[in-house]
Amino acid sequence: MYNERVIKEFSAPQNTGVIKHANAVGRVGNAACGDIMKIFMKINDDGIIEDVSFQTFGCAAAIATSSVATAMVKGKTIDEALKITNAQVIEELGGLPAQKLHCSVLAEEAIKAAINDYLTDYKNKDK
Repeated sequence: MYNERVIKEFSAPQNTGVIKHANAVGRVGNAACGDIMKIFMKINDDGIIEDVSFQTFGCAAAIATSSVATAMVKGKTIDEALKITNAQVIEELGGLPAQKLHCSVLAEEAIKAAINDYLTDYKNKDK
């Protein structure tokens, strides 16, 4: 059902855990399948994502997409990260079974939710 890359990312995911003093946190979930993703980011004053991590409760595909998505945004600007799509996450993984494509959507949504948190909450605290 899963290709080697998905199995690798599930078995040894990148960027797991919580970032202390994260200034961007995005949480998304899908009640239908039970997958919940939480992405933490440390974004510097220049809008660069210096550090990123995740906690995901879900299936192998949910964990694999979280792992790959965090690796894809690390070191990117906010604008670059916002352009990452679920299709790019799927491509990076080398594909997903049709019934697991929703996991890549959750990963994209979690990235956007974290950046939105940064832009609406963290950036406005100084004002």
